[in-house]
Amino acid sequence: MATENEEAPRPALPPYPEMILAAVKSINDKNGSNKSAISKFIETKYGELPESHTSLLTAHLARMKESGELIFLKNNYFITGPGSPPKRGRGRPPKAKDLLAPASNEPSSPKPRGRPPKPKDVVAEAVAKATSGMPKSRGRPPKKAREETKEEVGDADAAANPVAKKGRGRPPKVKPTEQAQD
Repeated sequence: MATENEEAPRPALPPYPEMILAAVKSINDKNGSNKSAISKFIETKYGELPESHTSLLTAHLARMKESGELIFLKNNYFITGPGSPPKRGRGRPPKAKDLLAPASNEPSSPKPRGRPPKPKDVVAEAVAKATSGMPKSRGRPPKKAREETKEEVGDADAAANPVAKKGRGRPPKVKPTEQAQD
């Protein structure tokens, strides 16, 4: 009593992981089964498949590869045996833990990391505070003002001899005068 617009109900497909495992087992190639061979086997056995079959197959193969149900080697898939080693991730494997060692919460080395703090000299610090009224500052101390003995004694002498006092930096270039050229 079905009308023309209704399609016959599709037979229920088994889950993709079951279809993939059945395909790999039945192909039974010593070099493994590649993705196209698995896809062709599923298409011939189960007939009508959804349009997204290729993307579903790719996703399920990747998931089964990550979970360890399948091994991917040289572009082929193999079923893992019960005696096969577990799949390890990328990078360096973790160090083996010593199960017999007692578990403790204190660090392995008694010395803390980093530079140790300087010992505080309580006596010297107290004397510095008492004499200056302020704590000792860090860094280079400021320059003290020079005694200006030369200025007091030789103001007239300094004006007569301009070479005696030098400024900072490179001196200006001396321009030749016209008298020196003649």
